[in-house]
This record gives sequence, C-alpha cells and structure tokens, in this order.
Amino acid sequence: MATLRDVAREAGVSVATASRAINGLGNVTAPTRAAVMAAVKKLNFVPHSGARSLTRRKTDTVGVILPDLFGEFFSEIIRGIDLVAHEAGMHLLLGNMHGSAHETAAAVASMRGRVDGLLVMPPELKPETLAENLDPVLPTVLLNYDAAMLDLPYVAVDNYRGAWAMTEALLASGAQHIVHIAGPKHNRDARDRQRGFADAMAKIAGQRSPVILPGDFSEEAGAQAARLLVEGQLPVDAVFAANDLMAVGCIMGLGEAGLSVPRDLMVAGFDDIPLARHVTPGLTTMQVKIDRLGSTAMMMLLRLLRGETLGAASAMILTPTLIARGTTATPVAAEEARA
Repeated sequence: MATLRDVAREAGVSVATASRAINGLGNVTAPTRAAVMAAVKKLNFVPHSGARSLTRRKTDTVGVILPDLFGEFFSEIIRGIDLVAHEAGMHLLLGNMHGSAHETAAAVASMRGRVDGLLVMPPELKPETLAENLDPVLPTVLLNYDAAMLDLPYVAVDNYRGAWAMTEALLASGAQHIVHIAGPKHNRDARDRQRGFADAMAKIAGQRSPVILPGDFSEEAGAQAARLLVEGQLPVDAVFAANDLMAVGCIMGLGEAGLSVPRDLMVAGFDDIPLARHVTPGLTTMQVKIDRLGSTAMMMLLRLLRGETLGAASAMILTPTLIARGTTATPVAAEEARA
C-alpha cells in the first residue's frame, strides 16, 4: 500500500508539501498540486483517516455539484440534502457543472479545503472523465449515476423500470400510438427512460420503431414536440415525456392547437415535480420522490464522514411509483370528473 512518502517521492516534493496539496491547504502552487494529485492517482494512495484528521481542517460543510441549479427538480434535490445536512449541523456549498467536464473539474477544485465531503450528480460524464476530475481523498457520493466502475457509493433512480411501467400503463389504458419525447441524448437518465419506453413498446405492443421526438428536459422542448405532432399529423393517442416539464409544455402546445388533454390524447411525464400536482388536469407521472434522492445521498455521505467504508456495493436504487392523474383519464372518466 502506497504511503504519503511514496506520493511525495513520485511527485518530486517534500512530504509536507504533498500533505498540504492532498488536504487542499494553501501555500501550494497549481502545478505542484496537479503533480501531487497525479501521483495520488497513479499510486492509488488512500490517506489514513487518523493521520488525515490531524492535517485537514474540519469545515462542517458539504459540497454539492449539480448539472444545473435551476428548476424544481434540482431545488427538490437540494431541499432533501439540506434537511439531513441541517440536522447534522452542516452547511451546503453549491456548484454548477453545466454538463461540462472542464467546469466539473473547476467546481471540484474550487471546493478543495472548503468542504468535508462531496455530493455530485454527473449525468453526462463518462466514468473515466469523472474519475480524472474527482478528488480521490475527498469522501464522495454520486447521485443518479451508476458508479460501479469507480467503486463509489451512489444513489440512483431505476429510470428504465419506471419508463417501462409508464409505457405499459398507457398501453393498458387503450393507447396504441404512443410518442416519446426524449431528454438530452448525452444524459444517462434520459437514455435509460428512452430505452425502457422502446423495449416496452417492442415487447408489449410489438412496435419496434416507435416515434421518438427530440427534447432537452425543458418546457419549450415539450411545446416544440406538440407542434411537430400537429404539423406532421402523426398518428398519436398518447405522449410520454421523459420529464414533467416537457409534458407540461406539450400540454400547453396541444392546447394552442385546439387539442384537449385527455379528450383528444393522453399525456404523461416523469419525476412528479410539485408542478405536476397543480396543473389542470393533474399530470400523470412516475413519482421519483426527488427530495428523497437528495436526503438518501446525504445520509450515505454522513456515514462516510463517520469513517465507514462504502463503495458501489452500498448503492441505493430508488424505484419510481406510477401516479395516475387527470391527463391519462379515459374520456368517460374525464367527463365524470368535470361533472
């Protein structure tokens, strides 16, 4: 097992300098810190927790790096994290990676020496890219990411099973021509949801080439998909959007074209953001319990900070629950609900 002295020798620096670089302390130049971290990675060095506690200042702060900080989905995640962190007497330091490997590295670097642990949601980064950018000595839990290749603890949603269940429910409600509005093509969640939809359509309905429209998880993408459906006169009796914002945007776009949901076609989403419960009619969706995603990850990080050893085998996979609301009601049920 590599020692701190081995790391210092590999990097060509003193043991004291290697220690300061690893623990994110000052008085270390950027090139020197980079050389030390390269040596840490090469030697697979893991600092002794007891020795590290003597050199690394405790901050009572947790770093949270998300692909975006805008929208109900991310605000719910942060709310769940904060509920647990607050009870533990810890503060949050937020960072935004904007889906970029460069900005992820910058966000991680900006938190060195300022946080005791890290929560990261990197849906569009490859495992090798993520490994290059994470600090190997900082306790880290990943959100919505299969970290088996990195052997890091993570909390994720079973997006594939959720999308399959929604597609199956729409087919059982009588839909024959379901259109899927996909999420960003490089987003892992979006790809799993699209795959669950396509597999369910093939195996249950015998349709191996269902219609899939592009999207980016935004409300405007849903509205644009609605315009494509109307202008292209595609046969459609149900729309399954990869998230709730696109489903709401689609409903608005259909309404502008004179179509009514669910009278003319059904619409469903994914996530169950608060907005899904307040639109009229209420949006049928797969409930992820987004705040639980955050709170579960934070509880896992607290275990790491207490000295527990956790890897990918400790992963928590959350199974979504189908919540049926007015946007998928049959015409008769919809009329009775309005009466």
